[in-house]
Amino acid sequence: MIFKGIADSRPYPDHGFATAAQWSRIPPRQIRLADLVTTKARLDLATLLSEESTFYGDLFAHVVYWEGSYYLEDGLHRAVRAALHQRSVLHCRVLNLDELLDLRQNSVTSLPGTPNINER
Repeated sequence: MIFKGIADSRPYPDHGFATAAQWSRIPPRQIRLADLVTTKARLDLATLLSEESTFYGDLFAHVVYWEGSYYLEDGLHRAVRAALHQRSVLHCRVLNLDELLDLRQNSVTSLPGTPNINER
């Protein structure tokens, strides 16, 4: 099995990270494919096979860590390509939603540029 699990939606609350600028503040790191749970169950073959599929987007996949699991929010095609090339890790930007929610619940000032998900 390539991934830890396959889901068809995001089980975690909305985190408010909507722009590439917000995600770019998170430094990339490696995550094992076997530790990822996808949030999309369908894959577009044309996008998977395209050499330019990441040309206009972030080079790194977006992952949300929530309640002990890593959820692949954006980058399914990159993850499958990595698996096809027999790589076991993926370079990702990992948003730790557990820590973010704890910071906000304890009324601690959040990180600069981090959206406040409790204001919705």
